[in-house]
Order: sequence, then structure tokens, then C-alpha cells
Amino acid sequence: MSITRQTIVHEGPGGLFESMVVVDSAASVPLPGILLFPNVLGTKEADFAYAEKVAALGYVVLVVDLYGQGKRTTRADPDPARYMAEMNADRALLRDRLLSAHALLKGLDGVDATRTAAIGFCFGGKGVLDLARAGADMAGGVSFHGVYDAPPFPNAAIRAKLLVCHGWDDPIAPPDATVALAQELTAAGCDWQIHAYGRTCHAFTDESVNMPEKGLAYSADADRRSFRAMVGFLEELFGG
Repeated sequence: MSITRQTIVHEGPGGLFESMVVVDSAASVPLPGILLFPNVLGTKEADFAYAEKVAALGYVVLVVDLYGQGKRTTRADPDPARYMAEMNADRALLRDRLLSAHALLKGLDGVDATRTAAIGFCFGGKGVLDLARAGADMAGGVSFHGVYDAPPFPNAAIRAKLLVCHGWDDPIAPPDATVALAQELTAAGCDWQIHAYGRTCHAFTDESVNMPEKGLAYSADADRRSFRAMVGFLEELFGG
């Protein structure tokens, strides 16, 4: 096994984007493709490292740039959420970028275009849900500590199966928002499941976060459990 990274610059709705393909270069047959949507900060080393773990399971992973080439932030920035805010203010543009990324994934060398899925973290979890809401022909999606508000326009029929990995003490997605998501997905006829982790905050997969006073904190237990849940979910979708 030889896990490699390849940066790709590609056109999309609104300009140029810089994403990363992570794959076992020794694979000899087309593999299922997985989109990875990053959190509020945009693509970064932590996403590429997580993608390597997923690629080692037998997938081609595309770490998606949803903001645009060069648009990245850090937690030290005065406004680290500025690019996310732009996307939240234009959910139609976000939808178009998600669909464009899915089309890009399906066209990559080594990807079985009939077997695709998406995973995402925080804002990226919203991306997974919005891609499913757009009716994308992907097999499934996994949202990790995502954001659940529905877009302000009608959704297409949801074809993807969804796994939502949720910290019960997440202030960004409180219980009423979680129940509302379950009701929305049920009404859409979606095959969904929600794994809720007790005494767990937002950002539970992010080892760099330790702000429990703000409801944001890493949880080794929830990180491990959600990863295993994702592995089982993908195996159910594509065979293990």
C-alpha cells in the first residue's frame, strides 16, 4: 500500500478551487470515491491526514475546497468564519459547489463513479446534508458534528443514506435542531441514523480544539466511536 496526495486546481461555480486527491496508488481496480468536506477553516493538514486514514480502507478521497483557491483561515484569524459565512448566506451557491465537487470526484481516474459517498466535519457536515438534500446520486453521507439547518428552498428527494454523528452537548446543534433534522429526513423518505454521544461537545473529532466553556472540545471516545461507525457505514454501502 502506498498512500499518496495530489493537489488539483479545478474550475467550479465562482472561480478556481484547490482540492486534494488522496489514494492508494498501488490500487489496480477502480475504487469507491469519497468526498471529504472540511470544517469552518477550509482545507488543511488535519483533513489530509484524516483522508489518508480513509484512503487506507480502500477508497479514493477528494478533500474538497468549497471556498476557493487561497481562501483559508486559522483559529488565530480575527474572523476565522468569514468564508463559511459567505457560503451560509448563499446556500444555492453552496449547493452548486457541492454538486460540482461530486461531479469532479466521479470523473477522477481510479474512481468507480457508480459508488460514491461524502463525509464532512462541522460546516462540512452541513455540506454532506446539503449535497443529499440536492438529490445527489451518491450512496451515502456521514456528518460529524455538523450543522443541521435546512436551506431556504425546497429540497430534491434524498436518495443517499445518511449517518449523523452528533455530540449531545453541541450548542451549535442543540436537541431541538437534532430532532428537527430527524423529522426532515423522515419526511424526505431518507434512510437515516443518528449516533448521539453523551457529554460530548461540538468539534469532537478535532484534536486542536479545547474550549469546553464554548461547547467546543475534542473527545477521544467520540472520535474513535464515530470513526468506527463511519467504517461500518461505508462497508454497508460498498461491501468490506
